[in-house]
Order: sequence, then structure tokens, then C-alpha cells
Amino acid sequence: MTATDKFARLMDIMRRLRAPGGCPWDAEQTHGSLKRYLLEEAYEVIEAIDKEDPDLLKEELGDLMLQPVFHVAIAEEQGQFTMDEVLDTICDKLVRRHPHVFGTQVVRTADEQVENWERIKKVEKGEERRSALAGIPPHLPALMKAQKITEKAARVGFDWEHVDQVFAKVLEELKEFEETIGSDNQERMEAELGDLLFAIVNLGRFLSLDPEEALRKTIARFTRRFSHIEETLHARGASLQEATLEEMDRLWEEAKRKEKAAGNEEENT
Repeated sequence: MTATDKFARLMDIMRRLRAPGGCPWDAEQTHGSLKRYLLEEAYEVIEAIDKEDPDLLKEELGDLMLQPVFHVAIAEEQGQFTMDEVLDTICDKLVRRHPHVFGTQVVRTADEQVENWERIKKVEKGEERRSALAGIPPHLPALMKAQKITEKAARVGFDWEHVDQVFAKVLEELKEFEETIGSDNQERMEAELGDLLFAIVNLGRFLSLDPEEALRKTIARFTRRFSHIEETLHARGASLQEATLEEMDRLWEEAKRKEKAAGNEEENT
């Protein structure tokens, strides 16, 4: 059975699940009700990539692939579009937006291709966008959205020239946030914290660092080290509530040393 046959089988299975006599849960789903599952499956794919587990990645990619199949089955029932149309749309778009591969245009760098992609995209939309910041999905995670906004602003020249300037902005925002602490003005503190986070995202973007990825890795390190504290205390017959902060700090540093010894520590931590 070819990949094409297997994909057609997957579509047939989904149609059967939603047909009369199929699965009640599948039958009652809508485009709206499935939104959360699309996001969940995408994040599970990311987790499999981080674990460098090919078998898990294979499974999670299958789960993620099911989501567009689900949406297409619903669209077919409503006479909106078919899977053939979806595949034609993406294939045609890829060819149009890569004229240096499928045509005669010359693109020398990845940055040139990004600019070229955006130019072609504007032509496809048939109208000039009112804002250079237009086209960013509103429901992106905040860090990712901030990064995309600063990228778009930088493309039209609204950017610093040197990293020292960006770092100075981070320090400026940190000082302004510090000044609000203890003011009992939650709204102002929130605004200054947002400014600080945005400046840090901009610094990451300037250094070609992905803030979303950086924070995810930090969260993973924190989780590993905190788990070491819990497991060590449990092995001693103690609990977090019984341990002192100094004892937990010692175990935290112990976890860091073990990570470094195992070669798992990220640089500049």
C-alpha cells in the first residue's frame, strides 16, 4: 500500500467515524471544538522532538496529522472544500513562493528568501496591508507573538544598530519595573513587567535566539532540578514542607553539578 493509499484510508476512517452509526464523540465535533486539540497535538510533537525519540515523534506526528483530516471531513460535509483542494492550495503556494527553486529568480540567502516570501504574499493578498505589523496570528503565545512583531518592525528599519543598544534598553526597562515594586499600583507594575519582557524578547531576536524555545528549555531545567530536590528528600524520608530553604538550595546546586557532569547543561546558564 502506497503512502497515497494510506492517506486515503485515513480520510475514509474519519468519514466513517463521523457517519451515522459511527462514533458519537467524533460526529459532534466542529471546527471550533477541535481548536484545543490542534494546539495540544502540536505541543506534543514539540515534546517528542525535544526528547529526540523517533518512535514517539512518529506517533505524535500521526496524531497531529489527524487534526487537518478531521477538519477536512467536517468541511466536506458542509460543502466547503475537500482534501484535494487543501493539497492543491499548499502545493501551488509553495511553488509560487519559491521562484528561485521553481523559476528563474535568484535568491542567495535565507534572509533574502524571507523578504521575497513577504513580497509575494502581499501580491497574493491583492492589497497592500495598512500596517507593517499585519498578518500575525492573534492567538500566538505572547513570547512568539512579540518576536514576530519585532521581526516585522526590524524589516522596515525600526531597529537598533548594535546589541549594546538593545541590552541598554533591557536595563532601562528593568530599572523602570524596579521603581514600581512596592507602589501598590498593580496596573503600572504589570505594564512595566510587560515592557521588560518585550525588551528581552527583542534582545533575543537581535541575537538570533528564540525566546519561546529558550524559556521552554529553562522550564525543563527547572523541572528536572526541582524533581531532584523532591526525589532526594523523599529518599531521606522527608518532604518539601519539612526541608529548609538552605537544604533545598544545596540539592538544587547538586542537581546542576550532575547535569554538567553528564554534559546536559546548557551554555551560559
